[in-house]
Amino acid sequence: MPATLVVNDSVVIPDAELVWRFSRSSGPGGQGVNTTDSRVELTFDVASSTALPPALKARALERLGSPTITIAASEHRSQLRNREAAQQRLAQRIREAIAPPPKRRRPTKPTRGSVERRLAGKKQRSEVKRLRRDL
Repeated sequence: MPATLVVNDSVVIPDAELVWRFSRSSGPGGQGVNTTDSRVELTFDVASSTALPPALKARALERLGSPTITIAASEHRSQLRNREAAQQRLAQRIREAIAPPPKRRRPTKPTRGSVERRLAGKKQRSEVKRLRRDL
């Protein structure tokens, strides 16, 4: 297992900031389910992390709504594969939380052609309804 979690080029979370818990998983696995702790819970405390710069930490806390992220993975039969799945999901969640906000759309006027098409459609619909009334 890697000692760090690489989120992107500028953010790398050291293993010391990740908290792992293991438990018995439900689902497929036969008798192995009853004996192996293959379910994985990965917890990361965003608020106390030193891996995130202050600006990114503030953005992540605002978007997440909670100072900690907990990821559970039990879809695989082996603990190793569940660990990898949990790490990938945590990295994706952090990437989404620290992503810069999208650029604002600069409002523009509708084109003359689009206005004319809209009004022509309304006029045609109004004519259809007027003709129905006259019957």
